[in-house]
Amino acid sequence: MDITSQVNTAWMLTATVAVTLMLPGLALYYGGLSRTKNILNTMMIVFGGFAVTAVLWVLFGYGLTLGDSVGGAGLIGDPTSLFGMQALLGAETPEGAVPPILIAVFQLIFAGLTVGIIGGAVEGRMKFSSWLIFSGAWATLVYFPVAHWVFAFDAPDGATTGGWIANSLHAIDFAGGTAVHMNAGVAALVLALFLGKRQHFPNVGRPGNLPIAIVGGGLLLVGWYGFNGGSSGGINDSAGIAVANTLIAACAGLLGWLVVERIVRKAATSLGAISGILGGLVGITPAANSVSPGGALSIGFLAGIVAFAALGLKEKLGYDDALDAVAIHMFPGIFGTLAIGFLADPASPAGARGILFGGDWGLLGTQSVAIVSVFVYTFLVTALIAWLLKITVGLRVTDNTETIGLDITLHAETAYDLDDVRS
Repeated sequence: MDITSQVNTAWMLTATVAVTLMLPGLALYYGGLSRTKNILNTMMIVFGGFAVTAVLWVLFGYGLTLGDSVGGAGLIGDPTSLFGMQALLGAETPEGAVPPILIAVFQLIFAGLTVGIIGGAVEGRMKFSSWLIFSGAWATLVYFPVAHWVFAFDAPDGATTGGWIANSLHAIDFAGGTAVHMNAGVAALVLALFLGKRQHFPNVGRPGNLPIAIVGGGLLLVGWYGFNGGSSGGINDSAGIAVANTLIAACAGLLGWLVVERIVRKAATSLGAISGILGGLVGITPAANSVSPGGALSIGFLAGIVAFAALGLKEKLGYDDALDAVAIHMFPGIFGTLAIGFLADPASPAGARGILFGGDWGLLGTQSVAIVSVFVYTFLVTALIAWLLKITVGLRVTDNTETIGLDITLHAETAYDLDDVRS
């Protein structure tokens, strides 16, 4: 392995460790937002969905996502030569490149986290067994194909063909505004609709442990350096600007949310602060290497506002997205992907030119086509999966189970032992 490959591999190993921190970060964030009687179940949903997705990724998900596109159509990868990722053992690493097995693991984490994000919609009312089945079916039928569209690029030598959004449409989605965040947000919306509202919605109770949620959000921020920075594939200009824009957008997102929250609710809350950070992070994810730091400020600040505005839709429209996966992932993901059409800076590593930098409306149109395509596909296929589960094994726990809480009824555990306190 040449020195450039060694340096790039070291960066990707670091990024992989960082992005893995997002798994406990997401579990803590969602767990802290859950009601006390469901904290462990919510964390189990994150870890369980990740585990199912990881196993399927090794078996065939890697091939479906990053394999040679079947028939050159750009719709789905061919898993036949990549079953079990066996072909990656001992695979030759081109000069300056990173070992394929490391890229496979990095992308595995993306897949597992995307499934985990969906779990924010189902707090306190979905069967754990049904969730595990859903996770496997959704990863196979939705995430792997969409990730192929967005993340699989044609090989420079023409040996393999990638996905249609990346290579034919040429939409910009650096680290998953469509494939990860909007994809998961749409699925969360569909599951919320099929599950129905929690008992006593919207007065369902308060988060069980806000400090834990804030710590989880902080871990997500740290992991996002790996999420966006690692999407560069090595140490290069894209990695540097992606890491810088990630932090800038996160801070701006916090301020955007709190400014509006203070105006509307007359208070700036700690939950609002961490929610604004996440909204800013989601917004910058697709644009991390295509905008300037000033553009990252704009996207982060406005994404925080977008997330706050979307929060009220669940009561107005009547869907119960329990932990706000739709508001914090779907809407900022759409916004950040569209914002590239306006704010793409030709001086950035992506080299695209947005409308505000003298570009035409073509880039915005391209971004819009990518958004609509992923939205429609994900909504329809997720609805089919949810419907089939509902009429077969069932989606929702019994009313009594929901009242008691899923921790004790499904997992025979409680998050907090309060007996000594009562004594």
